[in-house]
Amino acid sequence: MADQESKKNVDMLYELGTLRFIDRSWKQFQIPNNANVTEHIFRVQMIALLLAKMEGIADAAVLGRIALMALFHDVTESRTGDVAFISRQYTERNEVQAAQDMFGDTLFADLAIPLWEEAHKKESLEAKIVKDADNLDCDLELREMEFRGERHVKTFMPTREYVRAEKLYTESAKQLWDEIYEVEPLEWVMKARNRLNSGDWKTKK
Repeated sequence: MADQESKKNVDMLYELGTLRFIDRSWKQFQIPNNANVTEHIFRVQMIALLLAKMEGIADAAVLGRIALMALFHDVTESRTGDVAFISRQYTERNEVQAAQDMFGDTLFADLAIPLWEEAHKKESLEAKIVKDADNLDCDLELREMEFRGERHVKTFMPTREYVRAEKLYTESAKQLWDEIYEVEPLEWVMKARNRLNSGDWKTKK
């Protein structure tokens, strides 16, 4: 028979699974095919690690902290939801309480809660990198939407340009922002090993 702590751990795992059903709030703005919260968290982790390497961070322990901080940064949205930049003018979310209630009395309590709090204070370099990654994932997704022909993406460009100028903490993030808007979302396809450049379609010299 599972004890209360074991049950709370399993409750947490089920709750984390629901993040894949939570849409990010910009779906309201005629953007129906955006990533869910789980998908967003995954790419934020990868962006954060890339930014850390660009910033010269090589220590595995520090990189691990950044990866974990990125993993935990938005999980409280299972309770608070994702609130858009208009809704934030009318809504208050008790995210601190959500983090404590999600992870309190679980084996993750002493790991997840401090890292979540550090991420949201945005004081340490690691937290600033995670926040930069959080912002840059929005730019990547907007570029993907634009590539799919969603013309209204240009509506958001003044906001994204403001983020580039005023909200990114690291020079590496600013550099990556510029590159995101230079590289087409499917350039990687033709650069990857494929039939045309490496296989049976390759022109023989």
